[in-house]
Amino acid sequence: MEEQGVEFDLDKKVNKYFLGRTVRKDLTKSMKQGFNVPVYVLEYLLGMYCATDDKDTIELGIERVKSILSDNYVRPDEAEKIKSKIRELGQYSVIDKITVKLNEKKDIYEAEFSNLGLNGVPISPHYVKEYDKLLQGGIWCILKMDYYFDEEAKNMSPFSISNLKPIQMPNMDIEEIFEGRKGLSKKEWIDLLIRSTGMEPTQLEENVKWHILLRLVPLVENNYNMCELGPRGTGKSHIYKELSPNSILVSGGQSTVANLFYNMSTRKVGLVGMWDTVAFDEVAGIRFKDKDGIQIMKDYMASGSFARGKEEKNASASMVFVGNINQSVDTLIKTSHLFAPFPEEMSSDSAFFDRIHFYLPGWEIPKMRPELLTDKYGFISDYISEFFREMRKRTFTDTLDKYFKLGNNLNQRDVIAVKKTVSGLIKLIYPNGEFNKEDIEEILKYALVGRRRVKEQLKKIGGMEFYDVNFSYIDRETMQEEYVSVPEQGGGKLIPEGLGKPGHIYTVGHSNNGMIGVYKIENQVVSGCGKFEKSGVGSDREAKESLDTAFRYFTANSKGVSASISIKTKDYLMHISDLQGIGLTAELAVAQFIGLCSASLERAVQESLIVLGNMNYGGTLMKVAEFANCIQVCVDAGAKKVLIPAGSITDFQTVPAELLIKIQPIFYSDPIDAVFKALGVN
Repeated sequence: MEEQGVEFDLDKKVNKYFLGRTVRKDLTKSMKQGFNVPVYVLEYLLGMYCATDDKDTIELGIERVKSILSDNYVRPDEAEKIKSKIRELGQYSVIDKITVKLNEKKDIYEAEFSNLGLNGVPISPHYVKEYDKLLQGGIWCILKMDYYFDEEAKNMSPFSISNLKPIQMPNMDIEEIFEGRKGLSKKEWIDLLIRSTGMEPTQLEENVKWHILLRLVPLVENNYNMCELGPRGTGKSHIYKELSPNSILVSGGQSTVANLFYNMSTRKVGLVGMWDTVAFDEVAGIRFKDKDGIQIMKDYMASGSFARGKEEKNASASMVFVGNINQSVDTLIKTSHLFAPFPEEMSSDSAFFDRIHFYLPGWEIPKMRPELLTDKYGFISDYISEFFREMRKRTFTDTLDKYFKLGNNLNQRDVIAVKKTVSGLIKLIYPNGEFNKEDIEEILKYALVGRRRVKEQLKKIGGMEFYDVNFSYIDRETMQEEYVSVPEQGGGKLIPEGLGKPGHIYTVGHSNNGMIGVYKIENQVVSGCGKFEKSGVGSDREAKESLDTAFRYFTANSKGVSASISIKTKDYLMHISDLQGIGLTAELAVAQFIGLCSASLERAVQESLIVLGNMNYGGTLMKVAEFANCIQVCVDAGAKKVLIPAGSITDFQTVPAELLIKIQPIFYSDPIDAVFKALGVN
């Protein structure tokens, strides 16, 4: 979106509308390597002295910042040296983080120094009135410190503050953002936000820009639950660690309910009450020492509250889960689900994942390379984080209702998730509330895809309960319904199209842990003396027994299929593949019997066919358990035709119509009938 067809230099416009609020991000990167101060402190100083595009002025500004930091920044290991300097010189300037408390017994305000280690230092009330953040967690400041020891007032600190100047944003005028936003086009504003995170938007695909913005939503939206899994080195945790002083990155994963939610002994709320966003790095390592930890987390993610003891507490912190996917996405889609990297106690719990509002596809974001890092102007970290915090007080959750209705496949949790994502992205892109219907539609489509990605995985984990994944929205004006799809779904089916080899057959069955899996059986017939050799079975006794049942039935009944089958002059080699890695099934006898006949006759089974059902030694067919879920697994695997025992006809009423239209059911009355139907013999 160009501004009236004229290309403006964005850096000049940014410095025009946000003078002193922006910094050249490459300066931050080079300075950060030399001084171990928070990024937001460094950028505030750079914003003061280097907010220009004049090269000479920038160089002078950098020298000034270096000088200020080297002379005045208090390193914790040099605290005693600095205190001595203040005493010996009588007055000295320092840079430190100051927190102020009211001492009601003395009726004075007292400051505590983070690195200098001083506390109880009196501070003038006018500083507290002017910079109220001193009372709310503290701010970094440049201070002139005086020293005077009075024998008469031994209980008073000899240190005092004669001058204080914040080097963080002491307060935030949100109107400044609203006004400045009017001067930039949508594209320019998005580019400015992305540069503020340190990345260069001109090097990014359009969908990647949206993903970077989505990473910011937990910082502007209360109680927003987001998950991002992807390859290493894509900057998943950078924003929560470096960009905002209002978010915390929990590394290592080990945590306690007391630390995260509420400490019963100290009666203090944990991290969710102290931070705007709590991000968990490396989800695979998340562990709670308390048995009820995950349950409390689930309650909090659903309602923003949690019960401990007799009390119920509320908090507004958003939850972010970031982690690595070590396999390709195609492999995960085929063999498992996209939540697989989570620890086992979470990955088997569909209710936990149902509370995630958006699944950000980290595999679509490129790995960090030098050209992806910006050398242009972006907001000072402290300024943008205060903008984010201010926007948490506002909401746009009902905005989409003005233009659109959500389709009937979205349940209440889906609706909440989509509305929260829409609200968060509006706060970021249109903070002044100036947008049109097309703007909201663009955001809505993106929000629906992120929630549908969650639902697609829930369908794999939880079965029919989460079947409704055909997300759509309806235009209130035209009543036209539009559907959204998830890019990675639908590709790479387990059952390929086209005719397979003779002796190859697919089946669906229940594994030992109750999950429904897809299995491929490959049979080969060679010259021999009637031996049956199995591979891929390992030590699974029940699977072996089911395969042996099929071979015994085959030796006794092969002539009922074809007189040309000669068992005593052949050996039968079989290999089974557990395509989803969930463990073998004992429901293999019918499929293996068909596979043996197919290999013996050198005739392939029908295209895209899968077998349901099992039998005992005598060939009696057994009922298919969880019939509707089995049909769903068949469809997800790519089957077009499903061979079904006739006894399951009554179970068809449990299968949704939209699932049934995707398959051609073929019924068989006994194992030999199953062979003829599978081979397409009338």
